[in-house]
Amino acid sequence: MHTQHFSQYQNVVAIGGGHGLGRLLSCLDFLGSRLTGIVATTDNGGSTGRLRLEEDCIAWGDLRNCLTQLANRPSLGSLLFDYRFEGCGELNGHNLGNLILLALDKLCVRPLEAVNLIRNLLKIETRLIPMSEQPTHLVALNTSGQRVIGELQVDGMQETPLALALEPMVEATDEACQAIAAADLILLGPGSFLTSTLPALLLPRIASAVRSSNARVILIDNLTPEPSAAANLNPMQKMQWCHRLIGKEVMDSVICHSEQIYREGRCYYFPLQSKHHPGLHDRLGLIDALNLLLQQARKIA
Repeated sequence: MHTQHFSQYQNVVAIGGGHGLGRLLSCLDFLGSRLTGIVATTDNGGSTGRLRLEEDCIAWGDLRNCLTQLANRPSLGSLLFDYRFEGCGELNGHNLGNLILLALDKLCVRPLEAVNLIRNLLKIETRLIPMSEQPTHLVALNTSGQRVIGELQVDGMQETPLALALEPMVEATDEACQAIAAADLILLGPGSFLTSTLPALLLPRIASAVRSSNARVILIDNLTPEPSAAANLNPMQKMQWCHRLIGKEVMDSVICHSEQIYREGRCYYFPLQSKHHPGLHDRLGLIDALNLLLQQARKIA
């Protein structure tokens, strides 16, 4: 049974953003309320970027993406939430889900309450928590000592940045820190490594929570090299980036894609690519890979 070795984990936390985190959460949605996603809120592109400029709000795009991937399909709620406007007017390119979340944020006390209202509407058991409820931007320091501001701009860098930061520095969401403190399994990635996986770890309270946790911590790498500076990093270098931000070596393994199952140090390789959607992780393949790592007694050849 694909899910057998998850029974011992009562609180699984996945940290990341964008399409990668949404795919991982949808793979593990059988965990229901035992699964929590902590979502990056630094996106500044597309519909989300326009709303941020006009409304000074958090980035809603990654939260919306996770909600739509977790929603039961087909349903009227999921179709509406995923609808994107077309045409020549001001709404062109805007996603209805982003607009709904923004409207709820204006009506509610907190962005987290807006997310929870949509979760209830779409009948999603998995918890989703923004890494912060305050607007912030991702900032990178390039090899010339210049600052590159904005997630989209950081993704466009050719060279690996020397450092990353948030500007302004904001407070982590209390519920995110509490979820990490209670976790017995923490998953990082997949997704854009510098701009989706790492932003939450730039928040001191989240880094501290991971550092103090007794949970097993696993990094899930992407299927193919990214079209960004992250393509310069191998799995072990990505692990080192995570450890530098966390302030402690907490990660014991990285899951990577390969056509054959084998192990190199702390990197474990499995066939993970979906046969139906080559750009996506195979749902059962990823669950099986995690099962093998969570099975302490089993040797991976």
